[in-house]
Amino acid sequence: MNTSLLEKILENRNVAAAWKQVKSNKGSAGVDGITIEQFPDYFRPRWPRIKQALLKGYYIPSPVARVEIPKKTGGVRKLGIPTVLDRVIQQAIAQVLNTIFDPGFSEASFGFRPRRSAHGAIRKIHEAVKSGYQYAVDVDIEKFFDNVDHDILMNKVSRKVEDKRVLKLIGKYLRAGVRERDGQTSPSLIGTPQGGPLSPLLSNIMLHELDHEMEGKHYWFARYADDFLVITRNKAEGETILAHITGFLKTKLKLTVNAAKSKVVPIDECKFLGFTFRNKKITWTDESFREFKYTVKRITSRSWGVSMKARLERLSRYVRGWMNYFGISQYYRPIQDIDNWIRRRIRMCYWKMWRKCRTKVRNLVQLGLPIKLAIMNGISSKSYWRPSKTPAVNAAMSNEWLEKQGVVNVKSLWCRAQGYA
Repeated sequence: MNTSLLEKILENRNVAAAWKQVKSNKGSAGVDGITIEQFPDYFRPRWPRIKQALLKGYYIPSPVARVEIPKKTGGVRKLGIPTVLDRVIQQAIAQVLNTIFDPGFSEASFGFRPRRSAHGAIRKIHEAVKSGYQYAVDVDIEKFFDNVDHDILMNKVSRKVEDKRVLKLIGKYLRAGVRERDGQTSPSLIGTPQGGPLSPLLSNIMLHELDHEMEGKHYWFARYADDFLVITRNKAEGETILAHITGFLKTKLKLTVNAAKSKVVPIDECKFLGFTFRNKKITWTDESFREFKYTVKRITSRSWGVSMKARLERLSRYVRGWMNYFGISQYYRPIQDIDNWIRRRIRMCYWKMWRKCRTKVRNLVQLGLPIKLAIMNGISSKSYWRPSKTPAVNAAMSNEWLEKQGVVNVKSLWCRAQGYA
């Protein structure tokens, strides 16, 4: 029996842990304008009254603030940002409900779960690829988070949650409404807005029945939130699986499959969570790598007027974050080229920063270049990109020197991600 679940959710220790998590996630203010920094002073004197309202059932969540994030594929992803207070309450709910629901989730479900990640989903698909599976069923659920049916979802939640006060509170969050950018509030009669701590758990609860169905059919699959892939041995079998999943989602969960984006393709043509599989190896997609290069070019742009220290710190954070995720790619070939390219762009930035001929000559000499060679390169009329590759400039601004300045070594990051170091 969990009829006292709300009391457990509102225990001081659980709420304190929820606040710690929300604070670490940072994020912007909701419709009330209260920021993460302002929240503690606002929250402490009001908490007894808020807690009483939650226990008695008359607490009313605020509408979520509409935020639109551009998609890489075009269009926008609509997020709903709750107030900091509602984020803390949702996080407190999620922490307790996770202990109830997570143990029963599928082993093939990897999104928003403790000790699981996108890497686990990629490696599970890779196991199938290595075993000889040659086709992928790529299923795209049409605007999943926007189209979740509240009645179906709450029915699934109520199977394990007996405290009606908790069910009522979750229902209130689902129906809290959306404050549009024009200031109008739209009702939320369907969907579970992305942006709140409770939404990821609710998405897993909603799609657990799909996982169970696919496991019952012995499909080899991996799911991360609403993004999932089924691996099969031939195209005909894949078409049958796609038709089955499409029908199941429509009849059981009232969710629609995007027919234009859902397809059965050879394994080396599929894309999953930013990766693909070529010659039975994990590698990042061309789109992911193009985005990486675009971002590095922006950070190392000659026209970005920031100090070199700030530039290198920003570059280091981005490259480390990118390699933490994409470093599981098993292709070594591009790694050295990436290192060489990044170093050349940083040399170009230094060359631009030094600007005047005498400054270039002075710095080249300080870096150990003979005076004649330093003068010959320093007085060159060539632009910034071409000198960044000359032997003299490379010798002066050596790889070792650049690393001391804070330029990250991509090869080392890749080796660490592969478990070689």
